[in-house]
Amino acid sequence: MYMPRHYQETRSEALHGLVDAYPFATVVTHADGELTANHLPFERVGAVLHGHVARGNEMAALDGAPVLVIFRGPHGYVSPNWYLTKHETGREVPTWNYAVVHVHGRLKVIEDATWLRALLERLTDRHEASEPAPWHVSDAPEDHIEKSLRAIVGIEIAIERIEGKFKLSQNHPERNRLGVIAGLRRRDGDGDAELADWMATQETSKP
Repeated sequence: MYMPRHYQETRSEALHGLVDAYPFATVVTHADGELTANHLPFERVGAVLHGHVARGNEMAALDGAPVLVIFRGPHGYVSPNWYLTKHETGREVPTWNYAVVHVHGRLKVIEDATWLRALLERLTDRHEASEPAPWHVSDAPEDHIEKSLRAIVGIEIAIERIEGKFKLSQNHPERNRLGVIAGLRRRDGDGDAELADWMATQETSKP
């Protein structure tokens, strides 16, 4: 990943925080001379990612293969009109702000039904937590659960390397960054408030 120094994020709490907040990731593998991308939610436990795929997914046959897992946080278009310096010099252009984390590791395929069921229960409980009447795995008939478990395999990826790129206008003076935050809040499109919050947090966390 192209990584200008001022966009590089190395704090483990920030990298893990993005992974935990945006668990739906893209998994890139290479087999038989082809690159393949799959998309699935993960659970992070320390320095290990857990997930599952359909038994027919090509990843189920790639035990031990190197993988790249891409987690994408908030992102959005940035207008040059939001930079105060643009109104002074005109020397600004549009860009796109975003935060991403890349995880490198090796794929481990898990066939253990007990492990799989526990994973599904944890994932379901997490994502059902905001529902007025959360659904639980145990709500389904037992034979249906067993059939569903036979149709999937577990995925485990120990994190060997993790890198983050938080492109949040760090290459601009503070007044321009504050202008971008204000512009995002004013536009208030899909994800704009979220991106503005990330930028604002970065401003308040600076020494």
